[in-house]
Amino acid sequence: MPARAAPLFLVLLSALSVPGLSQQPAGSQNQAMLYERLAQQYLTERRPELAMPELEKAAVLDPDNVETRANLGVLLFFHGDYAQAIPHLQAAVRLKPELSKIQALLGIAEERTSDFADARKDLEASFPLIQEKKLKVEVGLDLIGLYNENSDLDSAASVITALRKADPENPEVLYAAYRTYADLSGESMLTLSLVAPDSAQMHQLLAHEETREGNTNGAIAQYRKAIAIDPNLPGVHFELAELLNTSQDPVIKKEAEEEYHAAIEANPRDEKAVCRLGEIAMQQGDMKQAYADFSESVALQPGDADAKLWLAKTLIEMNQPDKALPLLEASVQLEPTDATAHYRLATLYKRMGRTEDARREVELYKKYKDMKDKLRVLYKDMLVQPQEIREDEPDEK
Repeated sequence: MPARAAPLFLVLLSALSVPGLSQQPAGSQNQAMLYERLAQQYLTERRPELAMPELEKAAVLDPDNVETRANLGVLLFFHGDYAQAIPHLQAAVRLKPELSKIQALLGIAEERTSDFADARKDLEASFPLIQEKKLKVEVGLDLIGLYNENSDLDSAASVITALRKADPENPEVLYAAYRTYADLSGESMLTLSLVAPDSAQMHQLLAHEETREGNTNGAIAQYRKAIAIDPNLPGVHFELAELLNTSQDPVIKKEAEEEYHAAIEANPRDEKAVCRLGEIAMQQGDMKQAYADFSESVALQPGDADAKLWLAKTLIEMNQPDKALPLLEASVQLEPTDATAHYRLATLYKRMGRTEDARREVELYKKYKDMKDKLRVLYKDMLVQPQEIREDEPDEK
């Protein structure tokens, strides 16, 4: 029995066990019923190897019995006899088309016997109807494999979306998403390089690739080329500012500030750029401007946990902890894994005498800080440094 398919056996066996018949058959059908009842007993005892021969005899005598054909097909499937299972699964679907789980197994069996055209047809038909998480993942992953083999990445991405809703923490689903989106990215990059090799978008894309590979100077050069071609290219000023802002050189820091302003001029609702200007103002000790920027950022995007955290920090520096508290509490609700927010909240609770609340937040801070330390090592090996991991965590006091 294939490793990935094995957990599906119990899901389907309970749903497809042979029921009693509503009418008393005669002749050969009566004998078929006896075989079916014996098979039912073996299935109840979880002895499928004994049930299969009985169902095979029943299927010969009563080939249009949907339950017999379905159960036999399921048992053969999980025994690894895909070629033998297919005719029985096909018969069950023909007799009762609404058996979506049976059609799903049929599609998987067809895929494993290299009948890819029929596999795709049956998997596509059954996938939207399946509710059981294990089977849905199994069918979805097989369907994604078929799509990828034919370079049908858009269809693969649509299945990924459904699988991530059904089982968002499944490693196989997440890896399939990574591979599919990476392939889509590569395909888009190739197409763009062919249809518009000298466009601003091409240079912006190349800047992303340089950043991904850790070549900051190369990325900055590509962003400047993109801006020279199209100064109003969406997102380009903010993305350039983000790279410039990582420098410790005051001159380059000033350039970053100018690019954030350019981003806001191009898009007055760019709350991330507004928030970054608030950070710069705070670093410069201009608390009044920082408060104004962070307040505007929160107003533009109330669901931004980072903006609420920065506004809370500013209010604490301005000795207004009562106003900071609800912002910090909202921030950890919006982003529960933010170690810095938990640390700040713990400190504030301690100042207010809320000892138990402070202790709880310290534990959460330690938990998520340790998690981010591990992720930092992993991303460093990948030459990727996401902003939330690159930021320095506060020292615990």
